[in-house]
Amino acid sequence: MEQKAGVACVAALLLLAGVVGIILLAGPTKDVRESPDYKYGIVLDAGSSHTAMYIYKWPANKENDTGIVSEHSQCKVKGAGISSYASNPPGAGQSLVGCLDQAVQDVPKARHAQTPIYLGATAGMRLLNQTSPGDSDRVLSTVVSTIRSYPFDFQGASILTGQEEGVFGWVTVNYLLENFVKYGWVGRWVNPSRDTVGAMDFGGASTQITFVTQEKVQSSEDEMNLRLYGQGYRIYTHSFLCYGRDQVLRKVLSKVFKSQGYGKAVTHPCWPAGYSAQVTLGSVYDSPCTAHEKPSGYRSDYSMQVTGSGDWQQCRSGVSQIFDFQTCAHSKCSFNGVFQPNVSGNFMAFAAFYYTHSFIQRTTGIRVGSVDELDRAVQGMCAMKFDEMLQKAPDQKTRIQDYCTISIFMQLLTTQGYKFDNSTFPSISFQRKAADTSIGWALGYMLNLSNMIPAESLALRKGMQFGAWVALLILLVLVILCSLLLLQLLYRSKKEASVI
Repeated sequence: MEQKAGVACVAALLLLAGVVGIILLAGPTKDVRESPDYKYGIVLDAGSSHTAMYIYKWPANKENDTGIVSEHSQCKVKGAGISSYASNPPGAGQSLVGCLDQAVQDVPKARHAQTPIYLGATAGMRLLNQTSPGDSDRVLSTVVSTIRSYPFDFQGASILTGQEEGVFGWVTVNYLLENFVKYGWVGRWVNPSRDTVGAMDFGGASTQITFVTQEKVQSSEDEMNLRLYGQGYRIYTHSFLCYGRDQVLRKVLSKVFKSQGYGKAVTHPCWPAGYSAQVTLGSVYDSPCTAHEKPSGYRSDYSMQVTGSGDWQQCRSGVSQIFDFQTCAHSKCSFNGVFQPNVSGNFMAFAAFYYTHSFIQRTTGIRVGSVDELDRAVQGMCAMKFDEMLQKAPDQKTRIQDYCTISIFMQLLTTQGYKFDNSTFPSISFQRKAADTSIGWALGYMLNLSNMIPAESLALRKGMQFGAWVALLILLVLVILCSLLLLQLLYRSKKEASVI
């Protein structure tokens, strides 16, 4: 009789567990009857070298939640960045048409009018706005006109400051990693008690570093205090204008030209042996970042034959000339007299950081997880001839000649500038995506403008139906009762056995 009671108890437990499982799998009745309904948001990232469009989506009934925004689709605009259309402003707007047409197809028609669309321009337009505000205004005007002709809810076009670009990138990284808040398995919002991750961005015309610090920031313009989900964050962020990939290449070429007297034939130590090309002065000095270095008697169409020599030491010497590691009016600096606290915690490096790191690994087979490995890999890669590099990375044919320059720049920036060493360099993760979403400032920008990240903590919410909670409670009680019953049966059987 007692054994039958034990079996019945276990059977009841299994039956109730099955019922709870069905309830949990079924979820709310509404979700069973209807397919998921989404809202959408569009961000046009108008960078210095190109423009990219990102379409994000999130469940329509959870607009103010977190950890739910994901990338729906993306589109790379053909041609250069909008700042390159200074002499032809209508061309800037026209360049966006292909991707905007794609957005019309990618976003359900019923959602068009409710879908916000934003355009944020970065360092390329910052430079144009500094040198020619009128041209900058005309380019933005034509871009706005084009976007308004589409059926979306246009929310504005603006030029981001370097600080905004850095902070929005940091927000994107930590939002995607669920470092701010996480939806727990018990159906409630929980603070994951995780440290945030620093963000390192490397674009075409600028590079940014952003991280939480406990140190006093000695330059007020590099400090920002944020309050997200009830948590306060004191952030150090700095953007180095003219230190993006494209501008670094120009700056280094300018140093090479000057060192060789602007002759008709120039040897470039950073280009691989076996590579040669015609370069005009205009392609180097037609930028606010190098304009002050124009030689006397400058002619933009003056052409020189530049030939690579693949000399790592000379290349490193040339690249180091674009940094000033000596001047510092603060207790400590990164470079060019800019204060920076000590790096701490983990970092995520994206954009050109990721592509450069990936190329170094691909061509050398070295993991590049430490300062020593980076040094060995860069030396090895810079010693390769053009054909050898091309064989290892055929898809990079148009960029191969520039990787030694940029790799040495990345090495000097991270180790001598940001002061990563063998103990801290492994904390850098070089990534292109997180949670299947492209990393950059765009998502953080949209979350900020749409108020999807509240300053205060979210209220606790139930994540399961009321019936599921009741069933779980009953199941827990039955587990306890059955456990006691089984223990009693076990005790009696042992006692009877001892008597026999």
